[in-house]
Amino acid sequence: MGKSRRNRAGARKDPLAKPVKPPSDPELAALREAKILPVIKDLKSTDTKKRTSAASAISNIIQDTKCRKLLLREQVVHLILNETITDTALESRAAGWGILQVLAQEEEADFCIHLFRSDVLTAIEYASKNFTERITAAEPKFSKLPKAEQDIITSIIASLLSLLTALAEAGDDILEAIASNPTLTQLLAVLITRHDELAGESGSVSTLRVDALACLMLLSEDNDKLAKAISTSGNATLETLLSLKDNLDGEGVLACAVLHNLFASLETSRDAQIPTEGDESILIPTLTKVISSYSADEPLAAGESWSDPAQYQQLALETLASIGTSLTAVIGGPAEASKAAGKGKASAPRGEDVGGDEDMNEADDNVRSQSGDEGMGEEEDGEDEGEEDDDEMTHEEMQADMDMVLGDDGDENIDDLPVLQALLQKALPELMRIAASQPANEVGMAMQGHALSAINNIAWSLSLVDFSEDHNAGILAAWSPVAKSIWAQVISPILASDTADLGLATQVTGVSWAIARALRSKTPLRTDEQRKFMTLYQATKGSAGELTENEEDPFQSLGVKCIGVLGQLALGPCPVDMNRELGTFLVTVVSSLPQTPAAEAVEAFNQLFDIYGNEDYAYDPEVFWANNFAKHLEESVPKARAMAKSIDKKNQAELRLRADEVVMNLTRFLAYKAKRKPKN
Repeated sequence: MGKSRRNRAGARKDPLAKPVKPPSDPELAALREAKILPVIKDLKSTDTKKRTSAASAISNIIQDTKCRKLLLREQVVHLILNETITDTALESRAAGWGILQVLAQEEEADFCIHLFRSDVLTAIEYASKNFTERITAAEPKFSKLPKAEQDIITSIIASLLSLLTALAEAGDDILEAIASNPTLTQLLAVLITRHDELAGESGSVSTLRVDALACLMLLSEDNDKLAKAISTSGNATLETLLSLKDNLDGEGVLACAVLHNLFASLETSRDAQIPTEGDESILIPTLTKVISSYSADEPLAAGESWSDPAQYQQLALETLASIGTSLTAVIGGPAEASKAAGKGKASAPRGEDVGGDEDMNEADDNVRSQSGDEGMGEEEDGEDEGEEDDDEMTHEEMQADMDMVLGDDGDENIDDLPVLQALLQKALPELMRIAASQPANEVGMAMQGHALSAINNIAWSLSLVDFSEDHNAGILAAWSPVAKSIWAQVISPILASDTADLGLATQVTGVSWAIARALRSKTPLRTDEQRKFMTLYQATKGSAGELTENEEDPFQSLGVKCIGVLGQLALGPCPVDMNRELGTFLVTVVSSLPQTPAAEAVEAFNQLFDIYGNEDYAYDPEVFWANNFAKHLEESVPKARAMAKSIDKKNQAELRLRADEVVMNLTRFLAYKAKRKPKN
């Protein structure tokens, strides 16, 4: 009979009980013995005074990188989460929360994810509920508590706010968990709405509102549920935000940023009711006044708190840039049209990580859907021109239906678009001033970059408007002089400087592309200025930095943007000589495959389709046919097919999709042009 095996379930060791090996570095080993092990020992002590003293000591040394890493090796986080923040001594709890918030700020996002998985939100929720009740209690009033106790409670709440903000920034799932927790949002609401009352009782609490606003700004971005909850009639938080929006300080700018998030979420939500108090146009005057105080000649040092002008001036620029992105829905662009037609919520154009710039790819697709490509497809299918399926609506019928949905009543009056009007008349002059400045330090460079991002987003939102429609004539009339001023005051001077800063060049070229899409041949080019974009394009060749920066979205590269600008400048009614120069450049780009990057080739092909898809312009016979463009494009067909096949569908799905579309459209385009080749 075999021996029975002993049950080993109870023999498992606690992984935390395993001794931590001392570091091999002698200096770190000595530091561990002298500073780290003693405080860890005292932190576990049964003596309250020793625990409190140890927690305070750790909070004093945690900023030091070496000490922080050694403390993490000693599993200080586990100790704080399970013992320190639940200590009977208020001072120990304050130190514990302070240590966690410093670790969250100094360590990578993975640390916050670790805290979240360790159920830190439950502990934060308990503390938030406790301290919300303490500061709002009728008896005893918070102001009647000993001054030392008031300061400790304020310190804990400040740590909680900082920790919540860091956690929310670490991941969308964490942000959603925080935003959907009523106890946590209640703490923010109390600190925001009862500021005056609490400040009158205790000055130490008054500093917390700006941190609460910063946290709410983060939680309210793209959050329909929270936006609806705050925006209900009579909501105290909404009323307070509206009362703060005119302040020319950190609180005022943060309030504007939160209100922008609310308006933007409500604007794209089907069943949301936008507050009657106004729209984003009420925010623009404050944001403009804040950035008007910025001087490039005397730039401020980078600040770390919301009381520092450099901090809230930058946020003002970022908020204007975000308003520029959401402008598409406000003025009834494609996103708003889709929403009104009942086809579901449309996505706002994606933004760049660096500066918040809108993506141009969807904008180009919108224009191309109205270009000659459609005609090409119909010809190839053998349909006669003018012959339409009885079951399909004509363009005029669809437009009439859309006008009914959107309430179109003729020419769009700029006065009926207060957000656009405020941006054009108030914000853009200041944005141009900052964008055209010559930065003296890193703060100045950052401000210039944010100003260019704001201009870029406004310009791209307006480039989505179909200016061939008569009812958009008012928007074009208002935008054209401003766009020309941007070109003359911002774009031309930077191009003339032959900047070596590829980041700046990329931003300026993106703005140029958006403006050229609206103005086309009326773009106020200086003599031979189009060649500046050709030179910039050549400068991207062999630039490893630019390739690395745009690996995730190759269509955001400087090369693609240069091609986009030049293609728009070549559109009719472009002079023949100019068109020949630009067309030759684009044909050379596609003929250089496989040396040409795929995204650049795709953009160049699409620009060529747009330019020469209409044979009514004089440059069609005098350039396209006279310069034998058709032959060069035919020779590029096998190169384009090889390019498309070389793109990994999994890793670069969008690039592969657009490359496949280009290959299909190229053969259609050539067949279309062959049927319309001039006979003489």
